[in-house]
Amino acid sequence: MTYNVLFLCTGNSARSIFAEAILSKIAGDRFRAFSAGSHPRGQVSPYALEVLQRLGHDTSNSRSKSWGEFASPNAPSLDFVITLCDSLANEDCPAWPGQPLTAIWAIADPAATAGTSEDIAWAFAQTYQLLNNRIALFASLKMSGLDRISLQQKVSDIQKPP
Repeated sequence: MTYNVLFLCTGNSARSIFAEAILSKIAGDRFRAFSAGSHPRGQVSPYALEVLQRLGHDTSNSRSKSWGEFASPNAPSLDFVITLCDSLANEDCPAWPGQPLTAIWAIADPAATAGTSEDIAWAFAQTYQLLNNRIALFASLKMSGLDRISLQQKVSDIQKPP
C-alpha cells in the first residue's frame, strides 16, 4: 500500500519542501509526499534548494503552494497530515477529506533566521537534518497491524526527543 502524506508549514518555502523531498527519496516506494503552506510565499527558498540539490534531491518539481490544493475534491486522498510549525495549530485548517491521521512536529522556520549568509545556511542545514531524522523514524513505522489510535500516537511521538 502507498500512503499519501501532506507536510504543512506556513510559507511552504523550506520545512515542508524539505520534508516532501526527504520522504520521497527515502521511502518513495511506500509514500507519496506532498507539501503546502497556509500562506505560501510563492517561491522555494534558494537556501532550501541549495541544501536539497547538494544532497542529491530532485528539485525540478519543488514549488510553493497553498494547502487549498489538497482540500479540493480532486486532491489526492490523504492518509497523514503533518504540521511542521506551532503557528498552524492555531489556524483554521481545511477539513481534510478521509480523516487522515495528523501530527504536529514543531520546527523553527530557518527562513526566519537573521544574520550572515553562513548563519542562515547553517539554520537550513540543521532544519534539514532534524527533518531527515524524524522522517526516517516515520518511514520505519510498521503501518500494518497497528490500530488507528496506536498509529496516531506513534506518529505524534516522533516529535518527542528519544
